[in-house]
Amino acid sequence: MPPLTPSSNGVNRRLFLTLCGMLASAAVAPTTFAAPFRSPRIDKLIARMSLEEKAGQLSCFTDVVRWSLTFINPTVNPALKEQQLADVRAGRIGVLMNGFGVEGGRRLQKAALEESRLGIPLLFAGDIMHGYKTAFPIGLGEAASFDTALAERTARAGASEATAEGVHWNFAPMVDVGRDQRWGRVAEGAGEDVLLNARMAAARVRGIQDGDLRRDDTMAATAKHFAGYGAVSGGMDYNTVDISQAAFRDIHLPPFRAAFEAGAPTTMAAFTVLNGVPSTGNPWLLQQVLRKEMGFKGPVISDYAADAELIVHGFAADERDAVRIAFLAGIDISMQSGLYNKHLPALVRDGVIPVAAVDAAVGRVLALKEALGLFDNPYRSLDPEAPARRIGTPENRALAREAGARSIVLLKNENSLLPLRANMRIALIGPCASGKDNVVGPWAFFAQADAVDLEGGLRAALDGGTTLSVTPGCGYELPIEGGVTAAVAAAMAADVVLLAVGESQDMSGEAASRADIGLSAAQLELVEAIRRTGKPVVAVLRHGRALALPPALQASRAILATWFLGSQAGHAIADVLFGKVNPSAHLPVSFPLVSGQQPFFYSHLGTGRPDDPAGQNHMFKARYREASNAALYPFGHGLSYTRFSLSGLRLSSAQLAWDGSLNVQASLRNVGERRGARVVQLYVRDHVASLARPVRELKDFQRVELDPGESREVSFTLTRSQLGFVGAEGRTLSEPGAFTLWVGDSSLGGLSAGFALMAR
Repeated sequence: MPPLTPSSNGVNRRLFLTLCGMLASAAVAPTTFAAPFRSPRIDKLIARMSLEEKAGQLSCFTDVVRWSLTFINPTVNPALKEQQLADVRAGRIGVLMNGFGVEGGRRLQKAALEESRLGIPLLFAGDIMHGYKTAFPIGLGEAASFDTALAERTARAGASEATAEGVHWNFAPMVDVGRDQRWGRVAEGAGEDVLLNARMAAARVRGIQDGDLRRDDTMAATAKHFAGYGAVSGGMDYNTVDISQAAFRDIHLPPFRAAFEAGAPTTMAAFTVLNGVPSTGNPWLLQQVLRKEMGFKGPVISDYAADAELIVHGFAADERDAVRIAFLAGIDISMQSGLYNKHLPALVRDGVIPVAAVDAAVGRVLALKEALGLFDNPYRSLDPEAPARRIGTPENRALAREAGARSIVLLKNENSLLPLRANMRIALIGPCASGKDNVVGPWAFFAQADAVDLEGGLRAALDGGTTLSVTPGCGYELPIEGGVTAAVAAAMAADVVLLAVGESQDMSGEAASRADIGLSAAQLELVEAIRRTGKPVVAVLRHGRALALPPALQASRAILATWFLGSQAGHAIADVLFGKVNPSAHLPVSFPLVSGQQPFFYSHLGTGRPDDPAGQNHMFKARYREASNAALYPFGHGLSYTRFSLSGLRLSSAQLAWDGSLNVQASLRNVGERRGARVVQLYVRDHVASLARPVRELKDFQRVELDPGESREVSFTLTRSQLGFVGAEGRTLSEPGAFTLWVGDSSLGGLSAGFALMAR
């Protein structure tokens, strides 16, 4: 069934809203209101609860008792601590978020357990996106490693640290596919590719939960934001989403499915309007797709005050109407607005919302608390001795350094300028050279203040004969008086320039969309001035998205994409610059030629008039007047300090039987002089189908490490399921016909062969 949309006609709008309620309370009621398995004590507890206490369990608020992040959200008033404790005692709160600390957590839990009527434990939640006190690379940067085991390890470490200070439920991972680099939240996910997003989503869920939710060092994961948030129009955060059923199901649902299959017990609805209907009030999305089709049984939480925003969307008449729409659409937990406490009991008493629906939602929340062991061990994750044992450990710092180095993409290395030689005079120039305020990246608010900046990492790595000068040259967005002149002087006195440019951490992330994904005017002036010196330049980029690099920066002898790498960023970058670590990462997003190409992604549909960027005739072709529609650096691209050769592509057959499999093999050899790793990628194109198919799609990848001179057979297996797609009617199809596959090290080129999928 397609999403319902309200008419501008008032009568039809009322009919539409009535149908929303009917869908939630009748048409899909058996699926929606059937709670997941839980023990009999939960049903007994629900039977004793008043409507006000039930609404309380379905309400999540910022933890003002333990709040320390006023710089993020100044609207939170810590003076309301006693009022919040009173609300806990009255049963008006089921979940508290983004408060940390053992002492305050025990105080809150004591109020819930010993001072409330029913003694239901609180559930403590938090946004632990890429580490807690120890910050790891942002999700997009870590995705460049193409290493799911690494993602699992960093997620595990982040969970271990956060639970040491009283967090049970993580509002992560973010699994939205991001194909428009203007969108700030692309930093949180795994980039533009569906398969990479799905595998990283599953890995992060496994790391967060570690197979046992009852342990005091594990958290429940949340796959967010359901669904299609990454397709916001114009790349502008919170904007509308208008996409086809096929694109929605083929591109945006698979990472959620992977997260759920890995065990994620919760999901968060997106802020956005999806095809005319806000996700927070969309019964087709939350009931039909999520519950009925995907079989999801856990609780659904709104994003921050998103139920109240239904009014601003023009989708609800007032607060009471917003609660009715959101709840009947499938939102179990209201975040921060307080509207469920205010209106849900009356809506039940007035017969608008069935009490069975409320009981089912409460059951899902209590089942999550039970799965976390909170009924049997309510003070879990509140051990006063745990923070000293588990936070900021040497092992976690070492992991952050390792993860950082393995996330750095070597985009260019002309004449092997890198790694840097000994006994060099190095000029470190640019706004990203020094300062710890912009190192860890967005959504790492809890990270300790001892992050290592680039200057610190370089100084720690210098040998006796190498010197380092540091000159900012300009700010991130504004010039510094005399800054460019000083930078040019420093460059002229050096053997090599490390040009550290890019974004501050508030230029990426939520509410940080950018109309232009290039460098600021101040940085452009600096880059051009350094280029004119003629000195060898290594561009060290700091960023939360793919950037549009200006020609003067493209001309650098070497370019490193270093993202926001977390607490050990400086050490990680120095390890790569000086050759302690051989770079092995590959781009999870395409770097465009210009900003105006956005949204830009490798797996686009073909056109009837494709352009050949290398050709001579561009008239009446699919391209821009100013630039071809090609990537500066394509998805999957990444260089190494060693060299690899890929040869000997072999298929087990030229035909893939309907229920069979096709083995694909190629030989990878390290033909360089040092050990290194390569991500070998398998792409496929379906040449003729009932819907136009992408020019390439990633179907598998393997990260392979080889010693100098070593070779290895890399093997992939293709089956019909990997060739399927969602058809015009919303059903998954596999169609016989001709395909081409490529095995390579990026989404361009590679060894190729044809095969056919045979009919049943």
